[in-house]
Formats: sequence, structure tokens, C-alpha cells
Amino acid sequence: METKMEEREMGSLIGSDKVEGTPVYSADRQEIGSIERVMIDKVSGKVSYAVLSFGGFLGIGDDHYPLPWQSLKYDTTLEGYVTSVARAKIEGAPKYSNDDNWNWADANRTRSVNEYYGVPYV
Repeated sequence: METKMEEREMGSLIGSDKVEGTPVYSADRQEIGSIERVMIDKVSGKVSYAVLSFGGFLGIGDDHYPLPWQSLKYDTTLEGYVTSVARAKIEGAPKYSNDDNWNWADANRTRSVNEYYGVPYV
């Protein structure tokens, strides 16, 4: 009998609720933080960004760093996502402290995230 967990992860597919909380590692395999949420393009259905949460203590005071989804690769041995971006570069990236001061509808803002990471804006 399948468990609820198995129902959310089948082959190469994974439920969004299982992505949230997944650790993110830098290229040197040091944990940076975790994925707080994924941002999905309403029209194409493709994941555009992962919001990386880190910097606080026990989830309090965390900053939120949008990362272009293309900058992450899943590593089965780490059971988390790896980015080639150094932690120091991420710390200088566009970020927000809460949802009230980030406007996802602002194309200039999302474009600036992609430019910062050198990922084409689609």
C-alpha cells in the first residue's frame, strides 16, 4: 500500500509541498538555507523561481532570496538542491524580508534577479 509521501513523489515528479523545506547547498556542498516556496508561471505552468529562505534564527528574521529555477539542480545524494552560486554572492542578491515588499508582477524586479545570476529572463 502506498503512503501519502509516495503519492507526492513519483519518479522524476515531486509535489510542491515536498519541495518546500528542501535544503539548498552551495557548490562546495555547504547548506545555505531551504526552499520556502516555488513561483510557477500561471500561463506556461513552469516553475520560474525558488524562494530561498535563510539568514534568521529558527525561521525568525529570515530573508527571502528569489533564485531562478534554472540555477538549481537536484542532487540525489544530498536530497537537496545545489546551486553553483557562492553563498557570498547570494547574500548580495536581490531579497526581501516579507511578502509585503516584493512585487512579483514587476517585470523589472524579476528581470533584475535573472540578470544578477546571469540567467536569461524568459
